[in-house]
Amino acid sequence: MRVGIVVPHIFMQDKILPNVIFAPANLAISLAENLEVQGQEVTLFSPGRVTTKVKNVIADLSYFEKELKLRQDDYISLLRKHPFTFVTLARQVQSELIAKALQTANDCKLDILHFYTNEEDTALPFSRFCTKPIVFTHHDPFNFLVKYKNVFPKYKAYNWLSVSYAQRKSMPLDTNWIGNIYHGIPEKMYKPVYEPKEDYLAYIGRIITSKGVHLAIEALKKYNSSYGKRLKLKIAGKHYGDHQKDQYWQKEILPELENPMIEYVGFLKTVKEKQKFFGNAKALIMPSLFEEPFGIVMIEALACATPIIGLNSGSIAEIIKPKVNGLLIPKIMSGETRKFNAAKTIEALAEAIKYIGGVDRRKCRTDFEQRFTAKRMAAEHLNIYRRLTKE
Repeated sequence: MRVGIVVPHIFMQDKILPNVIFAPANLAISLAENLEVQGQEVTLFSPGRVTTKVKNVIADLSYFEKELKLRQDDYISLLRKHPFTFVTLARQVQSELIAKALQTANDCKLDILHFYTNEEDTALPFSRFCTKPIVFTHHDPFNFLVKYKNVFPKYKAYNWLSVSYAQRKSMPLDTNWIGNIYHGIPEKMYKPVYEPKEDYLAYIGRIITSKGVHLAIEALKKYNSSYGKRLKLKIAGKHYGDHQKDQYWQKEILPELENPMIEYVGFLKTVKEKQKFFGNAKALIMPSLFEEPFGIVMIEALACATPIIGLNSGSIAEIIKPKVNGLLIPKIMSGETRKFNAAKTIEALAEAIKYIGGVDRRKCRTDFEQRFTAKRMAAEHLNIYRRLTKE
């Protein structure tokens, strides 16, 4: 089968990927390469060149890069200084890439197209002109941004794949879901660590309010004070302290780093860095307050045999099997208005830290191997493609 996987997001290029958080990039590459291992012919469409073993068709970035040169900027600095200009230029590139993918399919060089990532809203109104089957995957909640929630319901009859059942809640009930496929990563990407050398909790991801990093900090402090422990919390990821509108880092997190038991280790770019970070942790803590559509860091932790402590937010409840690969904590609500009770939720998280050592790390790795490998992810996609093309 000739499969076209389209990742229009402007971050999808080697020049940008090492410096941003963009999990769909590695997922798309893993999907494409594992489909080829399983005997399919795959073309990966991306704005810029990416390191991959499959055929890689790219857009024309020359005009974008000419503008960068004139401004003496790179992609990320332009995004920070002039986001509207950045998005305008990115949209031009994305539209041309999508047109190229649709034309390739209509020229009978592909059997199926898969638009895979958050910029596929550009492709929606034009996909009806394609003569081959098309399937769409989105990686955020469908109502996360205005541009998404206003347009996706218009196309609910198209072929949609969800990345979790929780993600589906932000689309109409009668959406044409043709499958739910959990993400996967290469089985050998991470090695299990059954006897970690250190003893700390790990948080990794965006350092923003909705990710609940402040809850992790308070839970760690509560645990240490309640049980007389000296457990550390290590925080990895991107903060946005240089953005004037984002005060979360400066007000909620930075002052806490004066506590020797709270450490910010920076943005981890390599698998080697993350292997050490996940593998030596007592547990990964996922205190997300918003409805997580998936959470790739959870399966990276499980691949390292590290259990998870997570709040019952979105897909976290689908990934965590209580007492098998982690502990699931409810977001405690109080009063007639059912307002979120942060204090009691923090107490529950602190209690979970006490008991997380009872989770068998070998079972965490086994769960990863059974549910979250790239090989399994590709096989499930292939079944969907075959159904749509009637092969």
